Amino acid sequence: MTWTAPDVERGSRTDMACGEREMLDDWLKLRRVFLLRKCAGLTSEQLKTASVEPSNLTLLGLLRHMTEVERWWFREKFLHENLPELHITEEYEDGDFDLVADADAEADYAAFLAETAACDAAVADIDLDELADDPRAPTGKVSLRWIYIHLLEEYAQHTGHADLIRERIDGTTGA
Repeated sequence: MTWTAPDVERGSRTDMACGEREMLDDWLKLRRVFLLRKCAGLTSEQLKTASVEPSNLTLLGLLRHMTEVERWWFREKFLHENLPELHITEEYEDGDFDLVADADAEADYAAFLAETAACDAAVADIDLDELADDPRAPTGKVSLRWIYIHLLEEYAQHTGHADLIRERIDGTTGA
């Protein structure tokens, strides 16, 4: 039987009068749902379909990339966990995008769900003002708040890409 990405409920809208942390959590979860909805109902091969030459951008590549991005910012960068790379190698710095031809889409989809759950749990009780060392930051520090905002920026950019890729695959539009 051919695996297809499951349907994902959009869920309810965020409480527009909630506190900052709840709002950031809700917006991040919604952005994740939008990416998963772009994958919903597609087979592994469809998820590996590139947008348009010469680009190698695929929905599976975007899903793998966002798995890496969340893992990197929340768990490695902020919490300083020493975790192995999921798709990136010395030879393939963009392995999340470049190495999808032989990838297991079902396993990568499950890895995205597991990693986002692990990230949520890892920072659930940490204040947004908490700082972590970041030698690349102008001040040498990065706040959890900044990471949330940066991830929302990443998802906004890449769900825009996902919109176009999905429309090219089967004509589906919308969130």
